[in-house]
Amino acid sequence: MQLAGFDIGRFLAEHWQKRPVLIRNPWENWHNPLDPDDLAGLACEEGVEARLIVRDGAGLSVEQGPLPEARFGKLTDDPWTLLVQAVDHYVDEVAALVEPFRFVPNWRIDDVMVSYATDGGGVGPHFDQYDVFLIQGLGRRRWRVGPRCTSATPLLPHEDLRLLADFDATEEWILEPGDILYVPPLFAHDGVALGKDCMTYSIGFRAPSRAELIDGWSGHQADLLPEEDRYADPDLDLQANPGEITASALDRLHAMTIEALSDRDAFVRWFGQYNSLPKYAEADWRPEQPIEPAELRGLLAEAAPLYRNPASRFSFIRRTGDILLFVDGQCFECAGEVATLAEHMCEAPVVAVDPALAASQPVLTLVAALIDQGSLTFDGEA
Repeated sequence: MQLAGFDIGRFLAEHWQKRPVLIRNPWENWHNPLDPDDLAGLACEEGVEARLIVRDGAGLSVEQGPLPEARFGKLTDDPWTLLVQAVDHYVDEVAALVEPFRFVPNWRIDDVMVSYATDGGGVGPHFDQYDVFLIQGLGRRRWRVGPRCTSATPLLPHEDLRLLADFDATEEWILEPGDILYVPPLFAHDGVALGKDCMTYSIGFRAPSRAELIDGWSGHQADLLPEEDRYADPDLDLQANPGEITASALDRLHAMTIEALSDRDAFVRWFGQYNSLPKYAEADWRPEQPIEPAELRGLLAEAAPLYRNPASRFSFIRRTGDILLFVDGQCFECAGEVATLAEHMCEAPVVAVDPALAASQPVLTLVAALIDQGSLTFDGEA
């Protein structure tokens, strides 16, 4: 898929993380990639994150999935919205929607949430902590966008939704099928379905908070430190007041902390693994049987294409002489021909290995490991 007439450079310079923009149907031939009934079916499956939001006289009520199939037959004329997370993990056609937006690095991409709403359905005025492209799939939706919010912005009391107490729209658009609305982080926005069968595909992006990084990195380092690595003061002098924590003690304590967290090389490896962890760690995509070496060599010799699991996260960090490949929380050190292959894996959802490398043990080892952990397949089905 390509976005016809979409100027990536201009978008990044003028809109990315700066201000919203509406992109009128840039697809060469837009078609809705998912039937509403199939979305409802996903919402009923165990392990799929879904929510049903119904608007009635009392406001908005939220039901968490998995939903019983009979629930959809009991819905009334009250406006309702079905939200299903990470649909790109299960539907190839939805996963393909991400490809035109890979001018944003892979490590920033989260997932594709799909919503279906009846006339008047929506989740109310809110703001998100991440960038999002909202693609109108079916029907029409009115989007209103307001100013930037902060953690101090007043919210309505609600157990399940973070709804704005006050919402003053500054811009408004009606999206038709194929239209795209980009909303940067923290901008207030509200979408309401106009008519029946309204479907929206939300391509969301991740941005780790400073708090998450500090918590994850410091916890990782703390787990590696030996129990005997403790504060020591063999040069202790007699203090005038034993109740004082002296400047020299504080300097030593602070240095202990900073020293443990200042190893950049260790941080690089930790972040690559941390950031590539699957969105749903409990999901098991591994094949029933590990691939046999002879079968693997034969398939590679035939240039059989390898497909990335849409639920997997691939990224790499370049070093002098090699790269670190990160896939689903695992780190692989790759050099030479293996590094080139690893870069191709991160670049495209489908890659064919040069048949000349079918006998390369480092290549076989990497590909076999990625297949065995469910990150790659030969048939395109995880």
